[in-house]
Amino acid sequence: MVWPFTSASEKDEEAPRQPVAWSDSLNETDWEHYKDPRNWIPTLLVTTTVLASLKIYRSYLRRIPGAVHIQPNFFRRRSLFGRVTSVGDGDNFHLYHTPGGRLAGWGWLRKVPVKKAELKNKTIPIRIAGVDAPEGAHFGRPAQPFSTDALAWLSSYILGRRVRAKIYKRDQYDRVVATVFVRRWLLRRDVGLEMIKRGLATTYEARTGAEFGGLEEKYKAAEIKAKAKKRGMWGGNPQFFESPRDFKTRMNLEETQPPNTKS
Repeated sequence: MVWPFTSASEKDEEAPRQPVAWSDSLNETDWEHYKDPRNWIPTLLVTTTVLASLKIYRSYLRRIPGAVHIQPNFFRRRSLFGRVTSVGDGDNFHLYHTPGGRLAGWGWLRKVPVKKAELKNKTIPIRIAGVDAPEGAHFGRPAQPFSTDALAWLSSYILGRRVRAKIYKRDQYDRVVATVFVRRWLLRRDVGLEMIKRGLATTYEARTGAEFGGLEEKYKAAEIKAKAKKRGMWGGNPQFFESPRDFKTRMNLEETQPPNTKS
């Protein structure tokens, strides 16, 4: 039934629609519209730019707040740039990742936190690859000779400075093992190598898990020179020299011995 005062257009809308086959609708598409590059090239360029920007951001500009957030495919392929916020021992420190450096606004538009509370869970623990510094006093163990010297030197050399860490893996303590470089007097310095040269660290002696990043021979050659020149920990009587690895082994043995067998 058609109601009075109903327009013709409304009557047409109420009329049942005839089904259209998918093939017929496809044939009715104006494909000539897509043959003109001016109609689809801008869309393609915008889409490609957005996807490329997202990939660049995720790979190079996204800040990594901790070691567990580093993607597995980053190891041995990428490096991390950031500021050293604390030095925990003679061969490890904490890094606040600042991707892109000053070009991305770090230091003038974006500030690196300085307070301990602000840095909590926002830094990456770094273990310097290929070196072993004297052990400091912790876990009830005494400090090894030259441990305070190594810590003081490392602090003065990198604390508060921007460094680049070439990352290799995560160790058993969730630290990122890396070769670390810092700019000193416009020259890029290998921090681990500089420690070995000064007799403040030995080459890493562990039988398994050692990581040198292809620099083992270079580090060992520097250690031989430091030993010959009696620098740092090599300055004492060779008869009583104890490497950081030997010191840790001795401490572990003493802790496992019953109290009545300790001398």
